[in-house]
Amino acid sequence: MLSVAAVCFVQAQNASIKGFVYDAGNGEPMPFASVFIKGTTLASFTDLNGYYSIVKIKPGKYILAASTLGYDSTFVEIELKEDDVINKKIVLKKKNVELTQVEISAERQTKKTEVKIAVESVTPKEIQSLPSVGAEGDIVQYMQVVPGVVSSGDQGGQLYIRGGTPVQNKVLLDGMVIYNPFHSIGLFSVFDTDILKNTDVYTAGFGAQYGGRISSVMDITTRDGNKKRFGGKVSAGTFLSKLLLEGPIKKAKDENDGTASFIFSVKNSYLDQTSKSLYKYASDNGLPYSFNDIYGKVVVNSASGSKVSFFGFNFTDKVNYSGLARYDWSSSGGGMNFVLVPGTSKVLLRGNLAFSSYKISLDEGDDKPRSSLVNGFNLGFNWLYFLNNDEINYGIEVQGFKTDFDFYNYANRHISQADNTTEFGLFIRYKKIINKLIIDPSFRVQYYASISEFSPEPRLGLKYNISDKVRLKAAGGYYAQNLIAANSDRDVVNFFYGFLSAPDDLPTTFDGKTIKKKLQLARHAVAGVEVDINKHLDLNIEGYIKDFYQLSNINRDKVYDDVANNYDKPDSTKKSFIVEQGLSRGVDVVLKYEYRRFYAWLVYSLGFNTRNTGNYTYAPHFDRRHNINIVSSYKLGKKVDWEVDVRWNFGSGFPFTQTQGFYPYLNFQDGLATDYPHDNGQMGIIYGPYNNKRLPTYHRLDISIKKQFQVARNSELEVVASVVNVYNRKNVFYIDRMSYKVINQLPIMPSIGASLTF
Repeated sequence: MLSVAAVCFVQAQNASIKGFVYDAGNGEPMPFASVFIKGTTLASFTDLNGYYSIVKIKPGKYILAASTLGYDSTFVEIELKEDDVINKKIVLKKKNVELTQVEISAERQTKKTEVKIAVESVTPKEIQSLPSVGAEGDIVQYMQVVPGVVSSGDQGGQLYIRGGTPVQNKVLLDGMVIYNPFHSIGLFSVFDTDILKNTDVYTAGFGAQYGGRISSVMDITTRDGNKKRFGGKVSAGTFLSKLLLEGPIKKAKDENDGTASFIFSVKNSYLDQTSKSLYKYASDNGLPYSFNDIYGKVVVNSASGSKVSFFGFNFTDKVNYSGLARYDWSSSGGGMNFVLVPGTSKVLLRGNLAFSSYKISLDEGDDKPRSSLVNGFNLGFNWLYFLNNDEINYGIEVQGFKTDFDFYNYANRHISQADNTTEFGLFIRYKKIINKLIIDPSFRVQYYASISEFSPEPRLGLKYNISDKVRLKAAGGYYAQNLIAANSDRDVVNFFYGFLSAPDDLPTTFDGKTIKKKLQLARHAVAGVEVDINKHLDLNIEGYIKDFYQLSNINRDKVYDDVANNYDKPDSTKKSFIVEQGLSRGVDVVLKYEYRRFYAWLVYSLGFNTRNTGNYTYAPHFDRRHNINIVSSYKLGKKVDWEVDVRWNFGSGFPFTQTQGFYPYLNFQDGLATDYPHDNGQMGIIYGPYNNKRLPTYHRLDISIKKQFQVARNSELEVVASVVNVYNRKNVFYIDRMSYKVINQLPIMPSIGASLTF
């Protein structure tokens, strides 16, 4: 039925032209380039693959033009006959003289043709405008200034996006599911900035092309690798070192020949070693963080632009707080994706197949180790029709995964679960532009095989262009997911996030109502306004509500086993898992200024987050009322080869649960033979009201200075000096409840690094 509908859309067309736009320097596809037919209103923007399509063209001779910022425009003569479908490759060359002032940006143009609400499109250039730690900028540093994103701090590496927890954020790397993208030290992710092409961060109200998560999506696409010449980058600093290599495996002999290329990156952190001599004041034994990241990709391109990519990764992370906790995780996987452009068809076919695995363990020296495993595959196909500014997109997705979870709650009750599950998803999306109105409806049906449940999920995006400078926008929809996290919310700061699928050991009722589904369920509503105040200043205001009307959580109040002898005990004291409801509301204000060499960004977020267990309501540990980020970047020097980057972050205090006292805990594991009058038992904790106090406010200033040196035609040396936490603010990270030892976030940490691009 979907195919028939798509054919109906294209039958009324006369002739069509499609193809890809490439960078002449390295052969990389050019996303967001403008392609148009001179003398007409027919135009298209390229997608992330550099693909464009223009339809409904009357037969005749035309000039096809392509342009993007920083590149010379290209003009090509074409001749179209009735019902022609022409495939035309376009190559763009960089300008010899770089412009210091940009009057019109591609981003502003796409705002007029895309809903673009609750989404940030991030490029490596934007990531590098933030203060770089050592020689490396990182997407996690950028994510912390995205509107509505709350970071748990410099250590721990968890991001909470508009009220959603980390497990409710879907992370895709070239279509592959990544279960934990952030390292324990909150300055680095697993991704190498220099291999990234684009990152779309959807913080609410995302369309039906994404399923299986109820809060947000981070969709990351990597580059193909240089198709023209061998090159790379080597860098080293006080935190880590990196090696990047890329180049052609097979060069194109002419325009009708295909290519093959590769890109490979490895990062290694040695902060646990260097900090012993450089940052002795931070910790007696040095900062306990180390990690290693490896990613590789091979891409084979045909002359028509169709391509297939093969990729693999291995990420590891280790934390060892001497005498307190040891925390380790590893992630690995691989897969392939493809883009297929049939010769005479007006459709773009995309697909992917991947497998990934994530293992995590936490040992706090209390004979109650926690561990979690999640691994599985994801497979997808989708068909995309470009109808000039309109689009129709539909597809199918299959995901299967295994979870194995082992945990002790604060009452020392053992909770474990191992499970296998499969999910199937179907979606359709149609974007239509009617004069000043953009309508973007979509619909998804998700089937969860292990629990035999369907989830229909309608979604809608709208935008109205009041004028060229003012636009209203809104989006919303229904969302569901099977995967849940189980963690100790009793900790002031969480180290451990376990993963498991929808548990069976749930109560049958919540607040007097029967629980009909085992899924986590949410509704989103977000609305906003965009204002181009002038050529250089943009204002964006968005308000949102996320109604998490059914959540599954580990039962922190379980004290009895769920056995026949405890039939008279309430579910809230014997079930391993409970059902909760959550509500997240907020307003985000973003002010961006860009003029010549100066860039500034001000973000203010106001958020309110609550959770209801049915017995009491509490603020979750990530509930930060106020969050402010101020970012600026300035380039200077006659050759524009100096850069100063500054970021200041302020956040009001997180909620936490106080410790009211201690008592000797006896588990009576020997039954009646337990010598309770003489056994000392373990130290038990008496907790105060849950999360009714707030930690001190958090704030930090980071600065970096960069200098570029042109070594050769294709080689550049960059030296970076940076300071994290310039005025040495003592921000609380972790408190050991037994010893009352306080571990702060990162102290003042100067660093230096250098990178050589060749």
